[in-house]
Amino acid sequence: MEEKTFSVPKISCGHCVNAIKEELNEMDGVTSVDGDPGTKTIKVQWEAPATEESIRAMLKEINYPAA
Repeated sequence: MEEKTFSVPKISCGHCVNAIKEELNEMDGVTSVDGDPGTKTIKVQWEAPATEESIRAMLKEINYPAA
């Protein structure tokens, strides 16, 4: 299992975090998503078939690109 904390500058509130969590949790292989609007970060744990690249692509697709 892999884990990474992504910096997501567009996060402005808890609703943003919830939207990101909903989308990422639907991805195959994503096992955990946690976010903090105060630090504008999202911590994701995943295993195959998910990859860091696919998670970054989803963040970009939902208009919350990782820095």
